Order: sequence, then C-alpha cells, then structure tokens
Amino acid sequence: MITIGQLARYVGVSIKTVRVYHEKGLLPEPDRDASGYRRYGTNHAIDLIKIRTLAEAGVPLARIRDLRSATDEVFQQALREVDNELTDRIRGLRATQGRLRELAAGQPAPLPTEVDAHLANLARWRFTPRWVDLQRDLWILVFATHPDRAVTLFQDQAESLADPALRQIFLDYDHAHDLDPGDPRIDDLARRISEATRERYGPGEPPELGAASEVPALVQGTVNASSPAWQRVDTLVRAQMDA
Repeated sequence: MITIGQLARYVGVSIKTVRVYHEKGLLPEPDRDASGYRRYGTNHAIDLIKIRTLAEAGVPLARIRDLRSATDEVFQQALREVDNELTDRIRGLRATQGRLRELAAGQPAPLPTEVDAHLANLARWRFTPRWVDLQRDLWILVFATHPDRAVTLFQDQAESLADPALRQIFLDYDHAHDLDPGDPRIDDLARRISEATRERYGPGEPPELGAASEVPALVQGTVNASSPAWQRVDTLVRAQMDA
C-alpha cells in the first residue's frame, strides 16, 4: 500500500491530477488508514495508468469515465478507434513537419499543379501582379501548414472564380486595394460580396469565413494587413453576414 504521492510519482502524474480524477469519478478514492492517510494498491496504479494513457491520447475525461463501466468488447473497440485517430494525427503532423522544415530551409515544396494553373489563370483574367503574388504566398503557407484543409479551401476558391459573375467581384476586390476606406465603392463591394456569399453558401458560413479553423483567419488577416480598404471590406462583410 502506497501514499498518493508515491502513486503519482510511480505513474508519472501530479498529485493534483490524481485528485482531479477522484473528483471527476474516474478513480475511486480508497479509505483512510488508522493514521488518517489514504493508501493505494495495485489496482489503483493500474487504473491510473489506463486513465493517463487515454487522457494523453486525447480522450475526454467524461468519455474515460464512461469506459470504466463498459464491457470489455466496448472498451477494446474504443481503444481501436483511439488508435486509428492517433495514426491519422501522426500522419498529418509528420506531413506538416516536413513542409515546415522545407519552409525553414527556404525551399518550400512546389504547389500542386492545379494551383500553378490557377495562378496562371489569375494573370490571364487581368488580376494585378500584386494579387497573383499574394495568392501564391498564401497558398504556399496554407499548403505547408495545413495540408488537410488546403485542398478543400483551394477547390472552393477555384470553383468561385470559374463563375464569371463571382470572378468580377474578385477582380473588383483586387482593384479596390488602393481605395480610401471611406469610398462609397467599398460599401457597394461589401454588399455584393455578402449577397454572393449568401447565394452560394446559403445561411451558413463559407469555408473562407468559418470560425472553426485558424486557416481562414490566417489568410484574411494577411490580406487585411495589405490594404486598409480590404480591411474595411472584411469588416463590412462580417457585419452583414452576422446580420
């Protein structure tokens, strides 16, 4: 029988963590001995190792508590699911690490051929060289840091620009770079963007504006920093979409 401190050191967690697991109902508290101390046995150590391993794998504590009373079949199935999720996360992290190292070495991986073709189309469609360069830099960054999201975001933008009406809105946005933020054309452009966004995506938010990922915020923040007019358009669009 060992103390809570000895148990925590053996398993590799803090005493505070053990007490949290007690409070959450994950680890039963043993009775106190004649000296008033709680003494832990082998079963407590085994249970704590299981809890720590699942928690480190990203399993929520509430789910871990439910698994304590699950049948062995259900528990084993849950472990297989966690293992598969970890495999996917590891694969994604390794791909991201490789791209980041290429960026650090000044040799970013080449963009997919469809992105290169898309950038060539931008120039053919009379987008400014400034816009083409900005788009190239942004796609390099997105594909390097979030390859799992990049393809979806790129395909959505490519489909939008394939529509002549939507492409004209992008062109007007590009050429609004040097406008004064108070120019009435800014308000009209924001209105057109909001209307086109609702028509294309319905009441929900499009991938570019979704708050669930840091990628859209990264892209839009970089764009806004390039032009006060573009920042004003973004502010107006968000306000209109919220309304």
